[in-house]
Amino acid sequence: MGDVVRGPVRVSVPATSANLGPGFDSLGLALDLRDELEGEVLAQGLEVEVHGAGAEQVPRDERHLVVRAMRVAFEVLGVEPPGLRLTCHNVVPHARGLGSSSAAIVGGLALARALVTDGAERLDDQALVALATRMEGHPDNVAPAVLGGFVISGTDDDGRAYAVPSAVAPDLETVVLVPADPVSTEMARGLLPATVPHAEAAADAGRAALLVAALAGRPDQLLRGTRDYLHQHYRRPAMPASLDLVEALRSDGVPALVSGAGPTVLAFVGVGAAVPAEAVLARCPQGWTAHHLAVDRRGVLVV
Repeated sequence: MGDVVRGPVRVSVPATSANLGPGFDSLGLALDLRDELEGEVLAQGLEVEVHGAGAEQVPRDERHLVVRAMRVAFEVLGVEPPGLRLTCHNVVPHARGLGSSSAAIVGGLALARALVTDGAERLDDQALVALATRMEGHPDNVAPAVLGGFVISGTDDDGRAYAVPSAVAPDLETVVLVPADPVSTEMARGLLPATVPHAEAAADAGRAALLVAALAGRPDQLLRGTRDYLHQHYRRPAMPASLDLVEALRSDGVPALVSGAGPTVLAFVGVGAAVPAEAVLARCPQGWTAHHLAVDRRGVLVV
């Protein structure tokens, strides 16, 4: 069993966008918008302080998602700290399709790992992805939060998660347009049908494969590669304004999509883009928030 680290430890974890159009529950991209967490082992008790996004809604006890993730990692590492202090500086908006829950899970696991002297040796990044998937239910957000960049992920027939990083063109950037009102992932998933037509599934598979090539350096294929057949249109009742904006942007040649379960809209921009980032930012509806974000290529970090 490893010893605990004396003094505070800080980690930083990126936002993520999953699905990316046709890559339902399988494709994820890390974005340069980061939550920062600080943890310290105490002699007793639990102290939780939260600033920023979601601060008014999240609990300050053992129910806090970061604390729950820390407990999972400590159990795996065979450590039971007598007390904990946690401070969260949240930037990733909650319930907007930018991986806030994945950031909390990955951040908590990484924080606990860093608080154990040999934690990094005994719990590597692939193990971190597996633990985070167990908590989140699927790996499409947690994998890029751990590894950074663009990640293809899923689960094997035996239930084990896999996560394979894939190339991202160095000049690829994004614009995310974030509505003021949240949409719960559970509600968005509840709108999806149990089955889809075979032709739509085949079309979606082809676009997902094309998107992998497009992100790696074929920006001329991003509009075609982000065409989705499986989930976005079914979710229109939960986020009509988001789908209207996606369709308007795409009609102007912008590779736009619903980020994760929504309602945030993500557009790919950068060198070779049909529409510059400034023009996409200018399309941000009143009351929404706009961010021009690079792809995060680092994943979770001890800072």
